[in-house]
Amino acid sequence: MIEKILEQIFPTTCGICGKLYKEPICNKCKAKIDKQIICKKQYKYLGNEFVKYIYLFKYKEILRKILLSYKFKEKIYLYEFFVKIILKNKKLYQFLEKYDIIIPVPIHSKKKKYRGYNQCELIAEKIAKNVEKLQYRDDVLIKIKNNLRQSSLKSEERKNNVKNVYMIKDLEKNKLEVQNKNILLFDDIYTTGNTVSECIRTLKKLNPKSIGVLTIFKD
Repeated sequence: MIEKILEQIFPTTCGICGKLYKEPICNKCKAKIDKQIICKKQYKYLGNEFVKYIYLFKYKEILRKILLSYKFKEKIYLYEFFVKIILKNKKLYQFLEKYDIIIPVPIHSKKKKYRGYNQCELIAEKIAKNVEKLQYRDDVLIKIKNNLRQSSLKSEERKNNVKNVYMIKDLEKNKLEVQNKNILLFDDIYTTGNTVSECIRTLKKLNPKSIGVLTIFKD
């Protein structure tokens, strides 16, 4: 009943064109996005080793607009769109099935309180609910320093900006639970690779069997 009332007061609009629509993205905009799906899998040298990495889109034009709206303009409902497009892609779904645990790149507690949510957590948790045997864990990797936004820095400054900003929560406990498991690290966008490299370097303290990386966008 409450949801019905809210829909009347705040009707759902397309997250891209802004037109009234019952879904997060209208069919016209979705058709444009579908044409830009790459779903490219490659090996990247991250965290001092080569890891499997896969992404869906290049970060440009309409796709850049949708991510910025999701992260910074309080259009939290757009996470459902990202989840659907990930799960419907056969190549990506098969990639997900190879992992035991999915861990979102964390944001600092102050930033999460200010924004109200971590965009990566919402997507990763929903993915895990729809992939058999994939466990969602947001209690393993935490961010302990509220550093500057990577996008605000020059390329050469970004590596130092993320150095030692992550840690493992309850190291001994999580090591027992995570060691010899296949971990999938999830982030929204890959730019220089410094953030995921630092996360991987930290996660290796748990002695996992392998670590892979999934991002929605690659800049």
